[in-house]
Amino acid sequence: MTDKPHFTIVAECEKDLAQHGDNYLGVGWTKSQGHADLRYRVMLELIRPGAGPVDLLDLGCGASHLYEYMRAHGVEGVRYSGADLSEKYLALSASKFPDVRYYQVDVLDGAADLPVFDYVVMNGLFNYKGEASHDDMAAYVQAMITRVSALARVGFAFNVMSKHVDWERQDLFHWPIGEATAFVAGTVSRSFVVRHDYGLYEYTIYVYKTPLGAAAGIL
Repeated sequence: MTDKPHFTIVAECEKDLAQHGDNYLGVGWTKSQGHADLRYRVMLELIRPGAGPVDLLDLGCGASHLYEYMRAHGVEGVRYSGADLSEKYLALSASKFPDVRYYQVDVLDGAADLPVFDYVVMNGLFNYKGEASHDDMAAYVQAMITRVSALARVGFAFNVMSKHVDWERQDLFHWPIGEATAFVAGTVSRSFVVRHDYGLYEYTIYVYKTPLGAAAGIL
């Protein structure tokens, strides 16, 4: 047993994989493949247009379903890499995509060694908290955001459960948007976008190192 939320989350996801196999249920999503695909699309919309080929790290890649989505929808100009804590998910991913670079790593480990990427996405890492307290989960999420900011040249994205819902599940992490943006602005960057427009009971935040105007040569 461990008191680190991310190890508990991985253990629960591996149970899903054992029960359901290589599909959306097997990586912890519960509604439909369509909902999972919508999340992949939203994550990829982090990438600013016109930047040329970019490197993207799928942190918490699971079974590399984001990469499958990219291939199925003809996404070009994005060099995909995956990272995960789970040896089981990484073995599955590598068996499907032997040419992709994968990393088995705990990014919160001070000895962890990862290269820097243009973009990093964290899809579903922060939705489930299990029996962890809200404060412990918030501390974990904040630590991850701080660490990942050093791995992304241009920007990164993450999603969490929204407070603007009909009801809340006690095992999910519902983080008030104001708390999330206050932490991002005070710790990483004031250049961010909140996506609460895609119809799921969650939101996604894009965090950029520089404002859009500066990237376009306006500022």
